[in-house]
Amino acid sequence: MTWANALKKTARAGLTIERITLEPLVAIRGACGVAIVVGLMLAFGSPALAVSSAFGAFASGLATFQRSWRPRPLLALAVAGVLGLSTFLGYLAAAHHATFVALLAVWTLLSGMAWAVGPVTGFVATQTVAVMLVTVTLPTSVAGAAEHAALILVGGLVQAALILLFPIRPWGRQRDALADALAAEADYARRLRHDPVARFDPQPLMDARSAAELTPRQARGRPRQLGGPRGVAERIRPVLASLADPVVGAPPEGPGRDRARELLGAAADVLDAVARAIRRGRPVRVTPEVMATLEVPESGPRLDGAARRSALRLMALLADVVEASDEPLRATRPTPEKETPEKETTEKSTTEKSTPEKERRHLLRPTMAGLVPVGWRALRREARWSSPVGRHAVRVTTVACGGYLLGTALPLGHGYWAPMTSVMVMRPDFAQTYQRGVARFVGTFVGVWAGAGITALTHPGPEVCAALAVVSVGLLYLLMGTGYTVVSACIGAYVVFLLGIAGEGWSQTVQARLALTLLGGVLALAAYALWPSWETPRLRDRLADWLRTNGDYALAVLDAHARPENRKRRVREALLDARAARLEWEDAAARALKEPVRHRGISRAAERAAESALATLGRAAMLMEAHLPGPDAEPDPGAGEFAAALRAALPDAVAAVRERRRPDWSGPRAALAAWVARVGDEGVAVRGSELLLEALDELAEALAPGRQGRNRAARR
Repeated sequence: MTWANALKKTARAGLTIERITLEPLVAIRGACGVAIVVGLMLAFGSPALAVSSAFGAFASGLATFQRSWRPRPLLALAVAGVLGLSTFLGYLAAAHHATFVALLAVWTLLSGMAWAVGPVTGFVATQTVAVMLVTVTLPTSVAGAAEHAALILVGGLVQAALILLFPIRPWGRQRDALADALAAEADYARRLRHDPVARFDPQPLMDARSAAELTPRQARGRPRQLGGPRGVAERIRPVLASLADPVVGAPPEGPGRDRARELLGAAADVLDAVARAIRRGRPVRVTPEVMATLEVPESGPRLDGAARRSALRLMALLADVVEASDEPLRATRPTPEKETPEKETTEKSTTEKSTPEKERRHLLRPTMAGLVPVGWRALRREARWSSPVGRHAVRVTTVACGGYLLGTALPLGHGYWAPMTSVMVMRPDFAQTYQRGVARFVGTFVGVWAGAGITALTHPGPEVCAALAVVSVGLLYLLMGTGYTVVSACIGAYVVFLLGIAGEGWSQTVQARLALTLLGGVLALAAYALWPSWETPRLRDRLADWLRTNGDYALAVLDAHARPENRKRRVREALLDARAARLEWEDAAARALKEPVRHRGISRAAERAAESALATLGRAAMLMEAHLPGPDAEPDPGAGEFAAALRAALPDAVAAVRERRRPDWSGPRAALAAWVARVGDEGVAVRGSELLLEALDELAEALAPGRQGRNRAARR
């Protein structure tokens, strides 16, 4: 992609306004927190103290709207504490220009590295730099600095208290995450009716898992509906795929395929009903027609073999997910085939996995103290020149310090607006930085001119300016998810009204702020263009990581078939690693698609072919996982031999992907041929291994060294 196309696409994306579901009560609660601290400071303090406390309440409320599964009050307090510390240090250094620049450099570098811990941490750290730049412009002493910092902390305390006193839809985010996961599986079941090899996005399941991480105290108050369905939903997904697959599941045509489509449609209806019930906190309502579909037809079974086992297991799991969601009509539980002892074994094993004791278990969330070593390891991992986060930290530090020096040197006043814009705009990747840069300038232009126009026409006093600032922040909280252009417009108006409380005239803010906003945006965009952190050259590394984790997942499943007594925990952990690697690859590929960089070492066609091959590899392992043998089943020596051959070939294949060589799968191919010669091509493990090896061959073909040249020749 050329620079012109990249800039055009990022500008269009930055100016896009999205439609979202509004949460007015939550926005009103956050705006009330700002109104309380500003009103109290105006009544019993000074305008300067009102501005400081308002920034604390504003930033604390803003952070609680970020995507985080931690308790909202705790997040508000953490943000207020860090803001208070940054403001206090900024006040102490503000008297000496060189000292403040040094402090700004150190603090900005640390805030840039905070993106290694996570996006919420990075956003909060960015807020601290912005607030430090604004609040230190208000004159004060050392004692006053401590007072300002304490008031910022008070603003966070007010926001936390409001969240505790006026909880709005408690557990709402957790309910939405679990409901989204179940709805995604319902959509997957419907697509499998028409496309037996349809792809599934694991992001909703990963979000539901993150939302299920709780402290022991939270677990005691968790609604029962959130306790069991997620684990059952995780087990439903491979069963759906194995039932629909034409190789290991229902036949491609005939009564068996028709029956599989009926079961998939009924499963989708049940999952949608459970999702609605969890989202709204109501009992599950499933129609009698759907329940009848999940029973044995009067004409008798129309599935056999592995497909029949998948159908039985699906019926039992759907019954479990309904019961786990506190379904009152348990007498309408689906009743699979009664005469089959195999059904009794399948349903028994499923029920054992979802006993009340296991449903009450929860994923342990680390405490704040427990996150310290995790964050420290993440910082050490990214503290290198080749790391995008490390490069971002150095880049944003250079731009912030340079923008501050340049802004103060220009005869415009309000020099902090240039570095504040740069810090708020810059992100570790190209697309977000340029999108936010365009959106920031356009939004600030609209917001500042709107605020300035209102101020010029009405000449409001401090109380009216405070009221207008609260309205602006309320609109910001309400329209948070619509786009950064709207956010920037609300922030621009908010800052104009807020500084109006301290007595800054509107004529002193408009032209200067717009010019410095443009300067800060230009500095940010130029810095990324001159010293970028492109994702495109790292695509092969991401692909190799995905191959390694997918291979480990397949090996864990094969080992479970070879040694059934050793299976459960390792398969689960390998699956989670494979999902994370897949999402990292998809995010990297999406970012690379927007970069004005030519591919080196992997073409777009090879990238798509390799992605398809690895997705098929993961799907083959998932199909085998759906039919894992019981702990007392007979071992399968062929699965063990194939797993040993794959384990020996995998490290060199991962290195080959990184080094632009063709992976060699001759060892696993020979082991599979011996396995098939000994037992035939019947059985889920054998057929799944054949699909797995086909995917590996497709990957080798996609990454063959001459493929890129052949693609260019074909296009010519």
